[in-house]
Amino acid sequence: MSNLILLLLAGFYVGWNIGANDAGNCIGTAVGSGLLRYRSAAILVSVFAVLGALLQGGHVMKTVGKGIVTTELSVTAIAIALLCSGLFVTVATLLRLPVSTSQVIVGGVAGVGLAVGADLNVGTIISIAEVWVICPILTAIIAMAIFWISRLLLQRASRIYFWQRVPHVLLILSACYLAFSLGANHVGTAMGPITNLGLNISTLWISVLGGFAMASGTLTFGHRVTQTVGGGIAPLDPVSAFSAQLAAALAVHFFSLYGIPVSTSQAVVGAIIGVGILQGVTTVRTKKLAVIAAGWVATPTAAGLFSFALYRLVLAFAG
Repeated sequence: MSNLILLLLAGFYVGWNIGANDAGNCIGTAVGSGLLRYRSAAILVSVFAVLGALLQGGHVMKTVGKGIVTTELSVTAIAIALLCSGLFVTVATLLRLPVSTSQVIVGGVAGVGLAVGADLNVGTIISIAEVWVICPILTAIIAMAIFWISRLLLQRASRIYFWQRVPHVLLILSACYLAFSLGANHVGTAMGPITNLGLNISTLWISVLGGFAMASGTLTFGHRVTQTVGGGIAPLDPVSAFSAQLAAALAVHFFSLYGIPVSTSQAVVGAIIGVGILQGVTTVRTKKLAVIAAGWVATPTAAGLFSFALYRLVLAFAG
C-alpha cells in the first residue's frame, strides 16, 4: 500500500508540473491579448483539462505505460522516472520556459528502462520522435490557414457589430478545446508509467487523479509560463491567438486519439510562429524562440540521463 501511495504522489507531482508548465499553452494567448484575467482563464482551463483526462485520457496512458518499455518495471524504477521528470519540468517552469513535458516523461522512462536493462520498444520511440518533429510544422501550417481564412471572413463582416465580438468568443472556445486536448494527451503522460506495474487500480481513477493534478498545477503555478507564451514569442491579437490555439488543439487531439504523447508546447509555439510569419517574420522573437528550442532538446535528454544515473546509484546503495 505504501508503494502505491508513493507512486500516486509521484504521478500527482508530474501532473501538477504539466498543469503548471502547459497552462500557458492553453491560456497564454487569451491572457496575453488582454481578453481574460489569469485566474478566470486558469479555472476555465482546469475544468476542460479534467474533462479531457476523464473522457479520452486512456489512449496515451497505454502507450506511455507499456509502449516505451515493454517489460514490467519495479516500483523504484517508476518512482525515479516520475520524480526526475517532474523535477526537470519544475526547473523549466521556474525559468518560464514552455518545455515539452511529454518529451521529458518519455526521456525519463526510457532512461530508467535502459538502467534496468529492460526491453525498449525502439519502433514506438522512433514513431513518437517523428511526431515530435512533425507536430510544430503541422500546427504552423494549420494556424496559417486558419488565420488567413478567419481574417478574410472577419474583414468582410467587420461592419456588423456582432461580428466584431466573434474573435473574442472564438479565442475563449479554442482555449477550452486546447485544454480538453491537453487533458486527453497529458494525463497519460503523467500517470501512464504507473500502469506499467499492472496494479489492480481502475484507469478511470488514475485519470481522475491526473486530471485534478494538472488542474492544481494550472491554478497554483501556471502564471510564469503563461507570460512567455502570451507575448514572449510574437505579439498576438484575438484573431491570431485563436488561430494558434485552434491549430494546436486540433493537432494534439488528433494524436491523442492514436495514443501518441505529443507536446502541447511545441504545438502552440509552432502555431504562433506560423501566425507570426503571416504577420511579418520580424514579429517573431527569435532569441526567445532559440531558448525555448534549446530547452526542448536539453530537458528530455537531461531527464533520461539523470533517471538512468539515479536508478543505478539507488541500486548500488541498495545492493
